[in-house]
Amino acid sequence: MKIKAQFVNSKAGFVPFALAMTGCFLAALPLVPCSAADSALNAAISSPRRSAVFVQRDAARHPREELEFFGLRPDMTVVEIYPGGGYWTEILAPYLRAAGTYYVAVPAPKVPAPATPEPDKFRAKLEADPQVFGKVVVTQFGKDHYAIAPEASADLILTFRNLHNWMHAGYAPDALQAFYRALKPGGILGIEDHRGRADAPQDPKADNGYVRQDYAVELARQAGFEFVGASEINANPRDTKDWPKGVWTLPPTLTLKDQDRDKYLAIGEADNFVLKFRKPGP
Repeated sequence: MKIKAQFVNSKAGFVPFALAMTGCFLAALPLVPCSAADSALNAAISSPRRSAVFVQRDAARHPREELEFFGLRPDMTVVEIYPGGGYWTEILAPYLRAAGTYYVAVPAPKVPAPATPEPDKFRAKLEADPQVFGKVVVTQFGKDHYAIAPEASADLILTFRNLHNWMHAGYAPDALQAFYRALKPGGILGIEDHRGRADAPQDPKADNGYVRQDYAVELARQAGFEFVGASEINANPRDTKDWPKGVWTLPPTLTLKDQDRDKYLAIGEADNFVLKFRKPGP
């Protein structure tokens, strides 16, 4: 069975944290009760087909809480930007398979991109399990490659720990404008990234991998988005953000390898913001 693949090329104050997770409700947003969709999401997250290395990271990444915060539903058209090794793909593909549409935008060839697995390796992962990934639609994203999905077609666009890469490469504003174009009016953009210190100026290149939360909010606002809210589900107060090799000093990368390894493992993954934006519309 072939993968349904579409490859497209085309040419500071700190924001207060408004939201808290309580069971199946979000404190500062309209109340959304648990539903059958949540059961399907739980099933996708608990699937034995997921990679063991990804499952081990669930305690730090909180996939159910984060996707519920973004308002994920099984009938949505969802675009994930830069899937990396497929942590979120292993959850989203089976969840959206029956009633939704799921695009993954992999790094376009020969454009600045993060040091993640090659797109060919990601495609091989999809092809290896067509029962789960057979309906995934693969597009491309990068500088001057912004056709991630048809214009005004997406209900939800998600990107996890990538904004700093586009800042470093110099096209973060263009990336956010591309997301704006791909979303329907009223569509949602969800951004997770490593939260920079609020008491230090933002490096426009984000060389240490950290992005101030207020800086990220302003970038999205300049692209036309409305800020909906923030969640603290991936906060880590142990992360002091002053590491010798930037955020990559911490797990899972552990750039220093065995040097102070136990220390960095005890700190855990970085302090990450989770931000929700909306394209104005009905």
